[in-house]
Amino acid sequence: MGLSDTMQAACSLDASGPHPPWFSALSVASERDREIRSRWMQMLHRVATVAANSYRESVRARVLHGLFGLAVATAGYAMVVGAYALQDTLRVVSDLGAASVSIYGIIVAVVVGATSLFREIELKTIFPILARPIRRWEYLVGKFLGTVMTLAVFILANTGVLQSAIAVLSGRSVWIVVSVWLASFAMLGAMMRWIPQYRTFALIPWALFVFAAGWWLGLTAPEDTQVLAASATLALCEVAVVTAIALVFASFSSPFLTAVLTFGLVVVGRSADSLMHLPVRVFGSALTRTAALVGKAVPNLMIYLPPRGLLIGEVSGVSVAGYVARSGMYALAWCAALLISAAVIFNRRDFQ
Repeated sequence: MGLSDTMQAACSLDASGPHPPWFSALSVASERDREIRSRWMQMLHRVATVAANSYRESVRARVLHGLFGLAVATAGYAMVVGAYALQDTLRVVSDLGAASVSIYGIIVAVVVGATSLFREIELKTIFPILARPIRRWEYLVGKFLGTVMTLAVFILANTGVLQSAIAVLSGRSVWIVVSVWLASFAMLGAMMRWIPQYRTFALIPWALFVFAAGWWLGLTAPEDTQVLAASATLALCEVAVVTAIALVFASFSSPFLTAVLTFGLVVVGRSADSLMHLPVRVFGSALTRTAALVGKAVPNLMIYLPPRGLLIGEVSGVSVAGYVARSGMYALAWCAALLISAAVIFNRRDFQ
């Protein structure tokens, strides 16, 4: 009997007849796979729902609008300072702009992270949410993702403004820059009109468009544009870690205490390199060892503030893409560890 005859004989077996033992095992395994896949999809749906609601609330916050206006004003201030510089005008604007993106991003992360969870508890809107079939850690992860989405929109739009300023200073026609921005606002208005129920989510493609358009406009100054783009990516990684830190403190404390503790940990994280390399002759061995332990126990946020030479590829043996990728993996590991800590604390919290 050939192979084709064997296959035909196998296909002609009566479906109601006896099956070999492995057939039942395969059926049970496939049912288990479907059940596991269904549970994963339901879990992702719950997390995505919380993230979408958290993003919607955060984007509508007035403090976010005020900080974005302040960031735009800072970009104008950077242009004025750069105009008075005797040389390296573009470098002054890009360096000040990169610093402002990081600073304002941290402020937004602390404010939103410290208040969003407390607002849900204070208004008692968290009780009907947790009464549904949703785990507390899923709720926290959704809150975290919604806040990071808000920060991504903020950072991308802010970077687009700075890249447009660089484009104007480097010789790009002002009318081209203005036309691109008018087109972006027209696109945003059209999306909000066509899909009014998702108007807050229209800011996500708009921010991506502004960032991409700013990159294209700033190609007249490629080094400074690259500095802003790489700094924005690193700033997003940094604020993700800061958001996770704020959620850890928000899971058991008040907004004021959460903000104070988060800012304090950010200061320590920005000084982690210095703490790990204190001179023994000045501070003594005991204090030096203690500072080194503290520096290793907190997220090292200084890796998100590399020197300008690294961001434009002047450091030999270090690629910009590789450095950004490693920094992103570092942020991902710390976010996972911090979210697990926040979930453990939040699960033990009694809301009565």
